[in-house]
Amino acid sequence: MYHQIGAPAPKGTPFRGLTVHPRDFKRQMIWLKRFGYTGLSMQDLMPYLQGHKSGKVVGITFDDGYQNVLQNAIPVLNELGFTSTNYIVSNHFAGSNFWDHSKGVPSSTLMSLPELQQWVAAGHEIGSHTLDHVHLPEVDSEEAQRQIQQSKADLEQKLQTEVNAFCYPYGHKTPQIETWVRNSGYSNATTTERGLALATDDPFALPRITVARSTTIFRFLQKCLTQLEHKKRYKK
Repeated sequence: MYHQIGAPAPKGTPFRGLTVHPRDFKRQMIWLKRFGYTGLSMQDLMPYLQGHKSGKVVGITFDDGYQNVLQNAIPVLNELGFTSTNYIVSNHFAGSNFWDHSKGVPSSTLMSLPELQQWVAAGHEIGSHTLDHVHLPEVDSEEAQRQIQQSKADLEQKLQTEVNAFCYPYGHKTPQIETWVRNSGYSNATTTERGLALATDDPFALPRITVARSTTIFRFLQKCLTQLEHKKRYKK
């Protein structure tokens, strides 16, 4: 799970850790390749999680649809033959991370429609992150369902691509919200729960590994390629 790929904000800036330097991102992807792993979008990853395929694979996801991910991550991913999924806040093409502004997080530009079209044309997947990056458990049921369903419809209509992947904003969900996502035509949904995804996991409650600015290459490989995260997950 990544957010932004760019130059981190100055020290002391809230949530500075969610921006990974392009140099570090490239190193992480190269080492995955060296260890024989292929980075995949959620669409490409699901056959492995469902037991239809086997191999050394890692799901690569980006939350929110930042412009700097297109600029800094796509060239690296394409060079290595990797695919990825970017979860888009569908009412805010070319907007910014307004949901973070009150926390003191600097404004960062989201991809425009032409840039999202570039993303799809490059062979990468678009997923939904709702219409407005809302806390789904905090809005009424009608609005929650609208945020889930309409974002899928809008993205499919504007980008002429299937949208099968969903990501719960902030990782917040309830069993009812999970059911709405399932019934809206998605095939999978990711959370912010820490851990490696297993074939036994509910495809609508998949955990992920957060990669932060401070994640060293050793820690990155340890988190993504070992059983350590399984053990930590089950100790909760």
